[in-house]
Amino acid sequence: MEKDGVATATAQNMNNGVRGLRRLAGSISRTLSGTKFEQRKQLHEVEEKKRFFLRKVRWQIALLANVGFMIAFGIRSNFGVAKSRMTTNFTDAYGYVHEKEFSWTASELGLMESSFFYGYAVSQIPAGMLAAKFAPNRLLGLGVAFAGLLNIATAITLKFHPFTDFAVMICQALQGVALGVTYPAMHGVWRHWAPPMDRSRLATTTLTGAYFGVMVGLPLTTYLILHYSWSTPFYFFGVLGVVWAIVWLWVSARTPAEHSFISESERAFIIDRVGQVTLSNMTLSTIPWGTILKSPAVWAIIVCNFSRSWTFFLLMSNQVQYMKDVLGIDMQKAGGLSIIPQILLILTVLSSGQMADYLRSTGRMTTGQARKLFNTIGFGGEALFLCLLAFVSSPTLAILCLVAGAGCGGISVAGFNVNHFDIAPRYAPILMGFSNGIGALAGVGSMITNNLTHDNPAGWKWVFLLAMVVDLIGIAFFLIFAKGEVQDWAKEQEPEITTKEIVHRISTIVRRMSTRLSMRSQSQAKDTKEEVTFGMSMDTGLAALRSRVSGARGATQPLSGTTPHGSTPQKGLRGLHGVNNQGFSATIGALGGISEAPESIRYKDSHDFYNRIFI
Repeated sequence: MEKDGVATATAQNMNNGVRGLRRLAGSISRTLSGTKFEQRKQLHEVEEKKRFFLRKVRWQIALLANVGFMIAFGIRSNFGVAKSRMTTNFTDAYGYVHEKEFSWTASELGLMESSFFYGYAVSQIPAGMLAAKFAPNRLLGLGVAFAGLLNIATAITLKFHPFTDFAVMICQALQGVALGVTYPAMHGVWRHWAPPMDRSRLATTTLTGAYFGVMVGLPLTTYLILHYSWSTPFYFFGVLGVVWAIVWLWVSARTPAEHSFISESERAFIIDRVGQVTLSNMTLSTIPWGTILKSPAVWAIIVCNFSRSWTFFLLMSNQVQYMKDVLGIDMQKAGGLSIIPQILLILTVLSSGQMADYLRSTGRMTTGQARKLFNTIGFGGEALFLCLLAFVSSPTLAILCLVAGAGCGGISVAGFNVNHFDIAPRYAPILMGFSNGIGALAGVGSMITNNLTHDNPAGWKWVFLLAMVVDLIGIAFFLIFAKGEVQDWAKEQEPEITTKEIVHRISTIVRRMSTRLSMRSQSQAKDTKEEVTFGMSMDTGLAALRSRVSGARGATQPLSGTTPHGSTPQKGLRGLHGVNNQGFSATIGALGGISEAPESIRYKDSHDFYNRIFI
C-alpha cells in the first residue's frame, strides 16, 4: 500500500511538473517565434495574391477535374439519347432508312436505365471510405477510366450479345459503380487542397463539369448518332475517359506536400489554411455513424441532394424525349436546344459560388445564412418553373421554362452541395458518399417517367408537378435543419499522450540541448560559466526525472483523459492538472534555467524544446 501511494504521488507530481514546464517553454516559444512566423505567413499570402489563378496548381486541378466531370456526364447521357434511335425506325442524315434494332418495352428500358443508379447508389459510402483512406485523386482517375472502358463494352455488348437487355443492365450497373466514386473522391481532393474561403469557388468550378457534360454530351451524342451510328458516342466518350484519366493522374496529387511541381508559396499557403488532415487511419469503426445519422444538419444535405438529383436526372435523361414527343421538335433540333438550359446552369453555378464566398469572406453573411439563401433561391425558382412547365403548351414558353428552371437549379449548388465542408470537413468524403448514395435513389424517377409518359404525352404534366413537390420539400428541410458551422462530433482531436512518451521526449531534447551547450561553450568564452552551469543543472534534472519515473507504476497511462468521441475532449497536454511543482522540483528547477540561460542559447533551444515535445 505504501509503495502504491508513493507511485501515485510520484505520477501526480510528474504531471504537475510537466505542466509547469509546458507553461515555461510555451511562453518563451510564442514570444520568440511569433514574429517570424507571421512574417513568413504574410509573405506567402502576398505571393499568392500576385499570381495569376491559372498558375496556381489548385486551380489547374479544379479545371482539369471539370473536364473529367464533363466526360463522366457525357458518358451518362449516351444511353439516354441512343435509346430513342435504337428503338425506332429512322432516316439518317444521308437519306438512308433504318429499321429499329431493338423492341424493348417501357419497363425494360426503365430497368436498364435504373440499373445505372442502383450501382451508383451502392458505391457511394464505400467510395467515401476509400477517398478518406487512400489517395482520392487516384480514385477519381480510375473511376472515370473504368467507366470509359465500360462504355466501350456496352456498345460491343449491344452489337453481339444474345441477351442484350440483361447484358446492358450489368454494364450500366458497373458503370454506375465506377462513376459513383466521382463526387466522394472530388470532395476528398478538396479536403486536402481547398482553403476554407476558396471552397465554394473551387467546388463549383469542378461541379460545373457535370453540367458541361450534359450540355456537350446531349447534342454531341445526337450528332454522332445522326451522322454515324448509335454506337459511335459509346466509343468516342469511352476513349476520352481513358485519355483524361492518364493526364489527371500526372497533374494531380493526393496533397500539396506530395505534389511535384507546385510552388513553395502555394504549398505553404494551402497547408497553413487547410491544416493537418488526419484521415489515413479512419475505419468504419472509428466513424461516429450514430451521431452522423442523428444529425439534422446531415439530413438537411441528404434531402436536398435527393431533391436536386430527382430533377437533374429527369432532365438529363428525358428532355430530348420531351421536346420530341410533346413539343413536336425533331431530334436534331432538340439536341441543339438542350444546350441552352445547360449554359445558363453553368453560369449560375459559377456565379453563385463566387457570390457565396464573397458574402462569407466580407462578413456580410455567416456561412449558414449564405447556404440557406442560395439553396432557397435555387430550389424555389426551379419549383416555380417546373410548375409552369406542367401547364404550358407553346414550344417557345416551354423552352423558356426549361432554361429558367435549370438556371435556378444551379444556384442551389452553392447551398447544400458544399455544406459538407462546413459542418464536418474531416468527414466530407464520407458525408458526400452517404448523401450522394441516397440522392442516387432519385434515379427511380426515370422508371416512373417512362411509365407515366410511354405513349402518353399528357403524363409529362404529372412528371413536372411531382418534381416541383420534391423541390419544395428540399427547401423546407434545409431552412429548418441546415447548419453552417463545424459540428461537435466532427471536430478533430489530438491523440493521447502518455507519461512514458513525454518522459522519452524530454530526455531526448534535454540531451541534445546539453550537447549544444557544451559545443557552444568552446566558441563563446564570455558565456562559458553560464552554459556549463545550465548544462549541469539540466543533467541533474534529467537524473531526478528518471529516478521518479522508475518508481511510478502508472507511467504508461494517458495523462489527458481524452476519449475518441467524448463530450469533454482535451487537447494533448491540456488535460494535465495541478498547481504546484513540488514532486518535480529538481527537473523544473533545472529546466527552468532556460529563462536564465545566455541569450544566444535561450532563444533557439527553448523554441526547439517546446516544438519537439508539445507540437
